[in-house]
Amino acid sequence: MKRYTLFFFAFSLFALSSCEFKAPSSEQFFLTEEQVAEITVDGRIYTLHEFIDSFMTERGNYLSDTVQYRSRANDGDDIYLFSIDTLPSSGPGIYIRGRVTTDDYGGNFYKALCIQQIVDGKQQAFRLSIDMGSASGMYPLGQEIIIRCNGLAIGRYANQPQLCIPSYNNNAYAQNAGQKVGWAPGRIPSARFRAATHYIGKADPSLLVYDEITDVKSITDRTDIVANRKMDAKLVRIKNVHYTGQYSNNGTPETCSTGNPEEDGNANVFAPTTLNVNYPQSRIVQDKSGSNFCVSSSEYAKFAYYYLPGADSTGVDSCKYYIGDIEGILGFYQDNAGNVSKYGVDWDDWSVTIRDLNDVKLYLNGDDSSQENLWKRIEYMWKKEFTPA
Repeated sequence: MKRYTLFFFAFSLFALSSCEFKAPSSEQFFLTEEQVAEITVDGRIYTLHEFIDSFMTERGNYLSDTVQYRSRANDGDDIYLFSIDTLPSSGPGIYIRGRVTTDDYGGNFYKALCIQQIVDGKQQAFRLSIDMGSASGMYPLGQEIIIRCNGLAIGRYANQPQLCIPSYNNNAYAQNAGQKVGWAPGRIPSARFRAATHYIGKADPSLLVYDEITDVKSITDRTDIVANRKMDAKLVRIKNVHYTGQYSNNGTPETCSTGNPEEDGNANVFAPTTLNVNYPQSRIVQDKSGSNFCVSSSEYAKFAYYYLPGADSTGVDSCKYYIGDIEGILGFYQDNAGNVSKYGVDWDDWSVTIRDLNDVKLYLNGDDSSQENLWKRIEYMWKKEFTPA
């Protein structure tokens, strides 16, 4: 027995001494175009618009007499703001590819990615709904990815097309719960998404393309709800705008207050409290022609309680002096078919969601010749009452 023990010990030492750690090569993680061609040989790569046109129908294939979308999805016409189309799990491979345009370091994108693809010199964009916290750690800004979509679904949530899975909401305690119970696009489990996704090359944010908007009416005047879907999720730069110090009250601009953003949902910061209802808070910007547009932020963003450019504890009178460009993800959000039928498409159905405050590039009097003129970030400060024990 001792002989075998010594032999095993000697063999183990030899095996360990001969092992040498080898760092994984980039080829194991970052595909070349040749490798992309190899893994997609079982099917085809669709452009993002081809993917939407080929697999997303108006009613979806999840709608029946017994399986309903939430009641807000439709108002008795041919347009559905919520839908689900399941994708075949077998058969030819269904692939899409695109470069990540979002990051969640600023806390303003939660369990979602947007990707862009440049086709014939023009941007196409698409949302990905993923049940993954800190998604930017896995899929950083500027990383190109390819996704095998078989077995997943494509759907619309509030008229926004996205890669998803079917999800049933029966939250009886939600606001307007009766309108929200039913099927809607849900988040793809993290492991499922990672298994379907590969990197192409290494992340390079310099390759991202921004559609420049010099006249916001060129966006807000688009009244075709179906056509607007393909505008959603685009990476944009709106030019020569300033904050007005206002928010949208169902389409009516109202002046922001100087209240405490922990208590006052209309405070003059990027995203004051919604009392944890967590709808996006919109703040109005205006272009040179006087047309309004919304910039959207979450109350959970890291910058939520920073004053709007030009705003401070005294009010919003100086907002008009800070002029420049704002970048982010364009969104067209319509979640109530009844309102569409009554009011059509309004200017505040559109918004740009900034990724963090680096997307806000405003200068005093629009003079960008000196960094000294760049808007300085100021966070709201409040005095906490303290009663000694």
